[in-house]
Amino acid sequence: MPSDPLSTTFAALADPTRRAILSRLTLGETSVMELAEPFDMSLPAISKHLKVLEHAGLISRGREAQWRPCRIAPVSLRAVDGWLGGFRRFWDENFGRLDDYLEELKANQAAKAGSQRTRKPNNKPKPTKEKHRGRKDR
Repeated sequence: MPSDPLSTTFAALADPTRRAILSRLTLGETSVMELAEPFDMSLPAISKHLKVLEHAGLISRGREAQWRPCRIAPVSLRAVDGWLGGFRRFWDENFGRLDDYLEELKANQAAKAGSQRTRKPNNKPKPTKEKHRGRKDR
């Protein structure tokens, strides 16, 4: 297991089962049995996932008589969010520039479409050949 807390958190989040468990815990605390229900794995396998999440500080487990509720512990997620914050600013700036560019393109297209509409249409009828049915010109 990685030694620094951020790496430990990312290692725990790398597994889709553990991410699904965390997603379920956002709805509120629950038992190991309830957490295990949607997964096609044994209770010991789920317990191993829970230990990894607990070691990373992503969940906590209580003890209330025979019931051991699991709940999300957002402290480690805050550290991840803080680390990702710099990248978020980078992407926000780039998306902001992209939005500006797209607005400029839309404005240019609207202006171009408007100038094409203001041109005078060619109203002259096109010459056509008329056929006379049943009559021959003599």
